[in-house]
Amino acid sequence: MRRLDPAIRFPYRALPSKSPRAPPEIHAVAVTSAATILALRASSRGLHNSGHWLRILVTSSSTMATDAAAAAAAAGEAGGNKGVPEGFTVRTEGQVSILQSGNDVFFNPAQVINRDMSMSVLKYFIAQREKEIESGEARKRFSKAQNAGAAAPGAKPPRAGEGVRVLEGLAASGLRAMRYATELEGVREVVANDLDPTVVESMKRNIAFNGGAAAQKVKPSVGDARLVCLQNAFSFDAVDLDPYGSPCKLLDSAVQAVSEGGLLLVTATDMAVLCGNNGEACYAKYASYPLHKPYCHEMALRILLASLEQHAARYKRHIVPVLSLSIDFYIRVFVRVYTSAQEVKNTATRLGYVWQSTGCDSFYWQRVGRKLLKGGGSVKYMPGAGPAVPDKCPETGSGFQMGGPFWAEPIHDPQWVAGLLQQIRRDKDRLPAYNKLHSILTAVSEELPDSPLYFNLHDMCKTLRSASPKAEVFKSALVNAGYRASGSHANPLGIKTDAPWSVVWDVMRCWIKEHPVKKPAAGSPAEVILSKEPELKADFSRAQQAMSKARQKGVPRYLPNPEANWGPKARHGRANKQQKRGGGAAAAAGEDAQGDQQTQQLQQLQAEQQQQQSQESAEQQQAAAVAESPQQHQQQQVEAADGAEPMQQDGGAAEEGKGGAEA
Repeated sequence: MRRLDPAIRFPYRALPSKSPRAPPEIHAVAVTSAATILALRASSRGLHNSGHWLRILVTSSSTMATDAAAAAAAAGEAGGNKGVPEGFTVRTEGQVSILQSGNDVFFNPAQVINRDMSMSVLKYFIAQREKEIESGEARKRFSKAQNAGAAAPGAKPPRAGEGVRVLEGLAASGLRAMRYATELEGVREVVANDLDPTVVESMKRNIAFNGGAAAQKVKPSVGDARLVCLQNAFSFDAVDLDPYGSPCKLLDSAVQAVSEGGLLLVTATDMAVLCGNNGEACYAKYASYPLHKPYCHEMALRILLASLEQHAARYKRHIVPVLSLSIDFYIRVFVRVYTSAQEVKNTATRLGYVWQSTGCDSFYWQRVGRKLLKGGGSVKYMPGAGPAVPDKCPETGSGFQMGGPFWAEPIHDPQWVAGLLQQIRRDKDRLPAYNKLHSILTAVSEELPDSPLYFNLHDMCKTLRSASPKAEVFKSALVNAGYRASGSHANPLGIKTDAPWSVVWDVMRCWIKEHPVKKPAAGSPAEVILSKEPELKADFSRAQQAMSKARQKGVPRYLPNPEANWGPKARHGRANKQQKRGGGAAAAAGEDAQGDQQTQQLQQLQAEQQQQQSQESAEQQQAAAVAESPQQHQQQQVEAADGAEPMQQDGGAAEEGKGGAEA
């Protein structure tokens, strides 16, 4: 095959017409490009005149490698050992390994924290689920959901010992799904779904490579995760969503797929959106407006929870968060989903708005709705009362910004957090990211559960142009004043408290009286705040309740990242930033080389043209000389043939002739 349609811009290799892989009448071409089948009009000499259509099988290089790897892995399993196909790298996490060739399938080592935490939470959920089944609570909840019409037709109440059914909606390499199946007891089946058929083929390769429980329990699935959820409504005990970016498109179907009392695990990595850099995009995706303030990471968690609650409410369901985490470059929430038309009425009372001062760090919040208890046990639901704040900030006289709605209820279940800490200590040797998990859960265990958002102590001191007190000293002053205070897992400098802002700023005023600062600029927020005398006499003596128990015991709470570039990675099939920079340099070098070659060719062409012009000019001069004296020209030719020097007419002519002969 000599030519193809010029629109085809990819390399190919023609197979012989008598190839055993194709019938004699069909010319097959294996093209290393996108995985699809194209019908192209044949342009080869043999088929051009016949008008036949040539079916070209276009097979991606990754798919070809996947098939070879799967065959090699299967052969290795049959032989009793796990052979690693050529060109692939083995990556092991926990008790599971995957094969990877370049970036053919998305895999981020930094997400080991996410996977280990998910493993631990799912394991704890399985144990809690068994207790609820044995006590009869699970059956009662199922009956209520069935009576409310939420249960899918044919759904059955959970039974003790049957195990849980898990859906991983975006499974990629299948690493997480295989870890669920291999390392957790009580998992009956894991449906590992992905939209990309090529990725699912890689997943099958990894399942075959691991064998054992992974091959028995993990069921690969190709399709849209939303359709999988809708086609299996109310049938998964746990649904795990870990998308590349925002999960907003998946939430509505996910809350329908979870069984009664089931576990929903959701990750969001679009932190620029959730943290307020793109507020309009966040409102479009999550129906909430974020504020880019120090508490933005906790607000991101609460925005995601609020979105989940509102999606669930459409189907007479509601959520109960058991653990909500801000980790590195993403957030991860774990919620249980229940059905109750009565609880859905409380949805507005579980959401709130935040009012942020534009002149200082003060913020205030109010609930979207409220409920009034009347005589006889009746309840009336009302919108939130307002205005929640005065026209101007009490501290600086500035205005306010409004954000939300966000989840205003606790984002953790203290019982779950304590149980998880005990469990991961027992499983220490099985968790690759144990140290990080232990530090995160320890920080979570010390948070105030009923104080939404936090403030950054250093930012407050920046507003006042003062040195910052130690966090324990500042929290001690709040505790000594009769209030509660704690840190935040989302920010090492964050402080959560139930003290009003008037008390918080009085503590800072007292601190600055003991540690004077330069006179602030006139009209600045610092000048306005410090011009007021404190109504509270702050006591900075150490208070035991303000001390971190973890710190007293030497337990780390905020561990640094283990290596450089510990963050998000490129999508599968794309080069990361380093590779892009290298590829860009190579491309630039190639362009420079190509430009140099073109310049040399142009210079050579110009030299040839000049030489040709010189030769034509010399021939014209010679012709003119012959026309003037034919006898003299003939004599010169004879003498040159005999080896004699030509007759010299003058010095210049002789030198010119000599030079020409030497040349």
